[in-house]
Amino acid sequence: MDSGSKIFLIVALFIIMIGMGLSLTTADFKRVLRFPKAVFIGFLNQIILLPLIAFGLTQFFDVSNEIAIGVMILSACPGGPTSNLVTHLAKGDTALSVTLTAVNSVVTIITIPIIVNFALGEFTSSGDEIVSPVKDIIGALLAIIAVPLTIGMIVKNKKPDVAARMDKPVRIASTLIIILVIVGIVIKERAQLVERVSESFAIVFTLNVATMLLGYITARFARLSFKQALAICLESGNQNGTLAIQISSLINIAYGFPAAVYSLFMYFTASIPIMIGLKKAKEEV
Repeated sequence: MDSGSKIFLIVALFIIMIGMGLSLTTADFKRVLRFPKAVFIGFLNQIILLPLIAFGLTQFFDVSNEIAIGVMILSACPGGPTSNLVTHLAKGDTALSVTLTAVNSVVTIITIPIIVNFALGEFTSSGDEIVSPVKDIIGALLAIIAVPLTIGMIVKNKKPDVAARMDKPVRIASTLIIILVIVGIVIKERAQLVERVSESFAIVFTLNVATMLLGYITARFARLSFKQALAICLESGNQNGTLAIQISSLINIAYGFPAAVYSLFMYFTASIPIMIGLKKAKEEV
């Protein structure tokens, strides 16, 4: 990836994460203490079970090392801002979704480098030279998660009217940015497009569906409410694909292809929980 594309991706993620920060308050973090079981179940699914499932699928599916590493990078990323939107559309517990996105985004600053290092060691051929990207990844995560989140929260706290006015434009910009990033990946990898899509689709589709189902099942097993289970389901199945592509660009942009494919269809699979949630809400009226 050339320097211009990298700068665009960094700026794009910065804007997306500022948008997330604009929707956060300190109450979102305090909610961890008020609803510890729900937050723990969401954390368990996102931070621990998701990477484990991803690794298991790389062993099950016959994919190249590049795709396997890309899937592991994707699984290491937190839920994206869109998880809050789809949870809201599904009439789920949006406050819980926002809390999980915020908490997991901070935690993954630590866990992403660990999982990426593991994936490179596991799937890179022994004859290849492995350059540890940990320092670069940590620096990038601080720049594109911690800083913009903090800026967004400060604006929300100090100038709530400004944050309210910025919310919709930033959400629209975030969506357009995600589309542009995916289009850019497709154009760059167009020579191998069909091969990469066919190789990536089955594993990332299975990852998406499996993590949503597991999120819902574990939440209901823990006796959480339907709305909380719906939030955890959607949070587990809507990864921050743009962040995964940015991390991939620090090593090999080809690793970002599973994230690009995942980002294309995760909205379609999310439509099923959304329809179920809407039907449930209608029945309760």
